[in-house]
Amino acid sequence: MFTGIIEELGEVVSIEREDENVHFTLTCPFTDELKIDQSLAHNGVCLTVVAIDNQEYTVTAIQETLNKTNLGVWKVGTKVNLERCMQLGARLDGHIVQGHVDTVGICTAIHNQNGSWEFEIEYASDDVTVGKGSITINGVSLTVVQSRKNFFSVCIIPYTYEHTTFHQLKVGDKVNLEFDIIGKYVARLLEK
Repeated sequence: MFTGIIEELGEVVSIEREDENVHFTLTCPFTDELKIDQSLAHNGVCLTVVAIDNQEYTVTAIQETLNKTNLGVWKVGTKVNLERCMQLGARLDGHIVQGHVDTVGICTAIHNQNGSWEFEIEYASDDVTVGKGSITINGVSLTVVQSRKNFFSVCIIPYTYEHTTFHQLKVGDKVNLEFDIIGKYVARLLEK
């Protein structure tokens, strides 16, 4: 379980394919605090630490994960939003995030708003957003501004822009989307 509040940026230092799996080795400021078998969200994808070597750690993505996320476009040097799992009893500053990406969206526009930025995202799934509701983009907990079928926008403050990968995002880039868990349960109940 995560909150969508990014702790640090990590950097991919090597990528190794083994059959259908891909092993990503990264470095980050808190590598020395990690443990084998620990869950860590990478751009919103919950991955398990499988090896630690000095200031580098390795996680493995299976084909299912590669098919449903933007991890397949990572390369050596890619910066990644990182969040360690929630601690019981800690503040929930973002919203409830599972680290299970629902779909990949595409950034279709970025509007500089003279001190903040509005990012427009389109996606092809049946998931829904609501204005002022929660959404997770590349692991970052955000509030929906505009909401339509297969489209939403979010506004990014300067702190979030600089301390996450949003400052690198370009029109046409793929982003990992995790829709609000409460909204997903409500939608499922309404189907019945």
